[in-house]
Amino acid sequence: MNKLTLPGTIWVASDMHLGPATPATSEAFLGFLEAAAAEASAVLLPGDIFDAWIGDDVIRQAPPWLATVLQAIKRTTNTTPVWLGRGNRDFLIGQELAETVGARLLPEPAMLDTDYGLVLLTHGDELCLDDEAYQAFRAMVRDPRWQQEFLGKSIPERLALAQQARGESKAATQALQASRADIMDVNPGAVEALFRDTGVPTLVHGHTHRPYRHVLEVAGRRRERWVLPDWDCDHAQPPRGGWLAIDRDGLQFFDLEVA
Repeated sequence: MNKLTLPGTIWVASDMHLGPATPATSEAFLGFLEAAAAEASAVLLPGDIFDAWIGDDVIRQAPPWLATVLQAIKRTTNTTPVWLGRGNRDFLIGQELAETVGARLLPEPAMLDTDYGLVLLTHGDELCLDDEAYQAFRAMVRDPRWQQEFLGKSIPERLALAQQARGESKAATQALQASRADIMDVNPGAVEALFRDTGVPTLVHGHTHRPYRHVLEVAGRRRERWVLPDWDCDHAQPPRGGWLAIDRDGLQFFDLEVA
């Protein structure tokens, strides 16, 4: 498994879902990056940074909101290493984007060798096995042949398909929340298997939008599962968001300071 040696204070944030309709969330993210450049030893963004990512070629003619975000990431990488991960919304993030902003791509999953100890980091959608419809979609869009065909379409075509997919995803999510919201959470068996297979004491993931520190026992040993918060400073009341800091003393959640 890919291991990253990351001494010092590590900041981890996911599920910002940045896009043209999230100006306040984007502004909060810029503030987060500015603070991270001053206080963190590294920044890890394990997926759903963007609400949709239709291919790295969009950065060549980036709309103003995206250009601002990319410039902010680039400024951060001038002083602080940044790793970009792929989520269920931005699984097409690639090497061109990383190189443009001076970042690196996160392996999937990533084993972090921190001052606190080993921490396994992943986006988390692969653990939601009870949502069979989503897992089928995930397998399809992660297929290199599907990605090649999709990236071969024009940007307007890809945008239209992404908008259609978001609409269908929103409708499916609402239907599940009305019936069995637990389907969208991680599968306990998948979590236990991951702990057994890797031997790590700590798992960090996002995706589910259910921030919490879970303590459990696997094979007679204490384990912790930390779920990262999602961000929404545009439509949620009150606005929400935050990140996880990892240092020699352990893990700690921090909330965004938003008006």
